[in-house]
Amino acid sequence: MAHLIQVGAGSGGMPVLDMLCRDPLVTRVTLIEPDVYKAHNVVRHLFPHSAVGRLKAELAREWLLERRPDLQIDLIPGDLRDPACAAPIEEAAYRADFGICAADNEPTKYHWDALMRRAGKPWTLGEVLAGGIGGFVHKFVPGGPCYGCVASFLQRSVSVDAAKPPDYSQPGGPAAEVTVPASRAAIGVIAALHAQVTLKAASAACGSGQPLDFTSLLLTLERVPDMFEEAYHPYRFRIPRSANCLICRAIAETEPPQAADLDGALDQALARLGHA
Repeated sequence: MAHLIQVGAGSGGMPVLDMLCRDPLVTRVTLIEPDVYKAHNVVRHLFPHSAVGRLKAELAREWLLERRPDLQIDLIPGDLRDPACAAPIEEAAYRADFGICAADNEPTKYHWDALMRRAGKPWTLGEVLAGGIGGFVHKFVPGGPCYGCVASFLQRSVSVDAAKPPDYSQPGGPAAEVTVPASRAAIGVIAALHAQVTLKAASAACGSGQPLDFTSLLLTLERVPDMFEEAYHPYRFRIPRSANCLICRAIAETEPPQAADLDGALDQALARLGHA
């Protein structure tokens, strides 16, 4: 039986949570989501237009309990990066068995990575590529490569966009923003893949399944010249921890990592993204 903690219940995060919570493995969920459901969200979200103006966290709880009345659900309707929410989020992370990141911005991904490392918990992250041409699902484990390691490795190894993301192992690189929205269908495909990978990884973390043999899984959804030669093609990556990563370099000599080391490395990473 697993206690999952998730950040994000948007167009990708809510389908992931819906699919995960239909599985009997999941008995408890802690959801971190500060946003209000807005009219422009309706076209790509599960919730109806009549729910506009309400907190996404509350809508998520109602949705899940209609399908799993036995499910225990804890809500933290605040921002992951808000100091006022730090204590309850930290406590929930230490209690949970597995983490899920369904956020779509770099600062939140870095903060989530740091939180999971402090708590010593495995976690997954789903990312839909600009325009819905494909997407990644990443799996992280304590002591393994961090989000910076994985992003840096993939930036050097896989062409996914003409405006590539920065190399997180080196300071000074530009940060590309995703501006082309993905279709609801593309979001749903990657969300389903994220949920499936999470269930397998969570089962392994709880001692009832075999560990996955990859760090990142890329699924192409379209053929894109000079980028993806084939649509609907999976690629698996086994990514090592990088000695040059801004995050891992700060904690290379410390296991388990200390909060102060992670916070310092996180500040550096966010500074070079222009978010400090």
